[in-house]
Amino acid sequence: MTIRTRKFLGTIALLLLALVWALTGMVVAQLPVLANSGWLQAIFYVVAGMGWVLPAMPIVSWMSRPRVS
Repeated sequence: MTIRTRKFLGTIALLLLALVWALTGMVVAQLPVLANSGWLQAIFYVVAGMGWVLPAMPIVSWMSRPRVS
């Protein structure tokens, strides 16, 4: 697979990851246990805001690999 194709597919995967992560975060943020506690909300938003990086790292790593012939 060419680097250009891999980057295109990786970009689509990252966009889908961000979309699903954001929508899931919005649903979880509306849970009553979070909605009623400021401290839990703060912790949740920090974790949810930075948590997408872990699943994105393998995608970015795959995108940046050199072409194997």
